[in-house]
Amino acid sequence: MSEPRRLEVLRAIVEDYVHSREPVGSKALVDRHHLGVSSATIRNDMAVLEEEGLIAAPHTSAGRIPTDKGYRMFVDRISAVKPLSSAERRAIHTFLDQADDLDDVLDRTVRLLSQLTNQVAVVQYPQLGSAAVRHIELVLLAPRQVLVVLILTTGKVEQRVVSLPDETTDDALQHVRASFLAAGSGALLSQLPQSLSTAVTSAPPQDRAMAAILGNALEQLAGISREDRMVLAGTANLARSTGDFPLSIGPVLEALEEQVVMMRLLTEMEQDARGVSVRIGHENRYGGLAEASVVATGYGPNELAKIGVLGPTRMDYPTTMAAVRAVARYLSRILAG
Repeated sequence: MSEPRRLEVLRAIVEDYVHSREPVGSKALVDRHHLGVSSATIRNDMAVLEEEGLIAAPHTSAGRIPTDKGYRMFVDRISAVKPLSSAERRAIHTFLDQADDLDDVLDRTVRLLSQLTNQVAVVQYPQLGSAAVRHIELVLLAPRQVLVVLILTTGKVEQRVVSLPDETTDDALQHVRASFLAAGSGALLSQLPQSLSTAVTSAPPQDRAMAAILGNALEQLAGISREDRMVLAGTANLARSTGDFPLSIGPVLEALEEQVVMMRLLTEMEQDARGVSVRIGHENRYGGLAEASVVATGYGPNELAKIGVLGPTRMDYPTTMAAVRAVARYLSRILAG
């Protein structure tokens, strides 16, 4: 029975250290947990756990803290992700249901996930390879000024104001809009340039120059929507955990600011049977993240885009895993609706 008990000791050390931030000693384990053995037996178990590289003694402290390997064993033995409470689920529904468009949905999502986990929350924009044009709108703001609006099937809205070299009328503008809609409505983003080119060619000669300018603006808006982007919230939570980053919190903040590293890491993470993926400490191969953990999962069509949190390895993994998975599932439902 010694091995199961040692795993219980490891679990107790992880839980106590996550909540107290203090190295955990054998007496504290006996006092707080019903392990059914003496302090001497616990000390022997801790010695074995230390030999196996699962816990370590920081400096000259009598207590022990989990190592990356110890956290990994703890996380791997979380048999199932616990469901959120009904109050937490209602909070997610209420907060996200108030969103107006995709940008607002993602902004609210990361703010909510950051509050639920007290970590930095990150979300990739949905993979838009399969996104199509839902609607195109052209609004005459002035005789030489047009608001160009591109609405996608994902709910994302892109818009910009375009200046024309010559004056136009609302009637002429609506003819061009009708041509764009006839050619481009339902088209995938990758197909939109070709569809717009067809619409420009078929426009009346007197409107062709205007159509070309507005078609180019729509192409640029489609290009913006195809870019890989990430939204984050809760950096202040990370800043409050500077004690968890003995070397420096700087590289972690730089990785978040650059976004390229985080995007690459999220793209590589594959969720396990529990519906989440967890990278702990040195399992993160990218510079600056060796003292951090990332918990992520997929969402949206085919779950290709990722949502997750980043924080110190001293993280409440069960709660974080549950929050990430629950928010991702609700986000998927919103986008599907």
